[in-house]
Amino acid sequence: MTEVTGVTERLEVLVTEPVMAQFSDALTRGGASPHRWTFAFDGAGSHELRSAAATADVLVCSAAPRDLLAAMPRLRLLHVTGAGYDKIPLDALGPRVTLANTYHHGRSIAEHVAMVSMMLRRRVLRSERDMRAGVWRNAVVDGGYPFGGVLSGRTMGILGFGEIGTEVARTARALGMRVRTVRRNPSAPLPPGVDVEWAGGPDRLHELLGSSDVVVVTVPLSAETRGLVDARALAAMKPAGILVNVARGPVVDEQALHDALADGTIAGAAIDVWWRNPRDPGAPPPSHLDFTGFDNVVLTPHQSGHTEETFGSRAREIGDNIDALAGGRPLRNVVRR
Repeated sequence: MTEVTGVTERLEVLVTEPVMAQFSDALTRGGASPHRWTFAFDGAGSHELRSAAATADVLVCSAAPRDLLAAMPRLRLLHVTGAGYDKIPLDALGPRVTLANTYHHGRSIAEHVAMVSMMLRRRVLRSERDMRAGVWRNAVVDGGYPFGGVLSGRTMGILGFGEIGTEVARTARALGMRVRTVRRNPSAPLPPGVDVEWAGGPDRLHELLGSSDVVVVTVPLSAETRGLVDARALAAMKPAGILVNVARGPVVDEQALHDALADGTIAGAAIDVWWRNPRDPGAPPPSHLDFTGFDNVVLTPHQSGHTEETFGSRAREIGDNIDALAGGRPLRNVVRR
């Protein structure tokens, strides 16, 4: 057990995000945490959840219904378990509630980007499909079978340059790629150890798309970025270009992407984020369009950041923030005080 120091108050903590139960050891310091922890999910029983909510000082969650927040008169800290807090009704938080988030997914997502980019450049999906069908086919035995390509020497264009974009750039450079980016402030200093060949503002988006072999979307979803990658943007890409979206689905126009793949406007895509979330009750499929028929599209269910390293680091940071609250120290990643 790890002894927790600098804590002068014992807090009541309610955890409602099920995945964090797998990282309870990191959250509670192996049981050495002085706080009282309640893990209450949908299957935990409404009585347990209501009872814990009534006395909780801290809520750890990915989403918070209004009726739950209304039942938490002592709430002082709402800590989301990831970067996004779009499922938190901010107007339902009392004036004394601090909202904080956490990250630690940059490296995991960057490795996912490298993986799917290699899969598409090497046409792994087509080869894997052939092998499962009992067909031995490659560029040596079949003159009509296309060769794959390497990433080294190619250009990666990154839309957005926060934690994810920065880690994608580092990984791309390690693979021998050139890096170009469009970011809100192209003249802002780059993080240490990041080498970028060219940086432009949002008005130079099409210039970036036309010069990149792999385009990675990492910008947050906002009114300005919704539909940012539309039909005109996709038409500006190289015909051999690949689009990788690890940001939010609606940043890319759903119909335009399907059309670009069907028409051969771009060579392939990796979709990790979607236009709807089937996890929500009564939600429709993640896309109304069928992307499963393409053998040049890698489909994943919003899992590019889902590694033990990501969630373990998040759990430790959430635990640190709760201890900081109990010790009267500043909190990290405060979204709203």
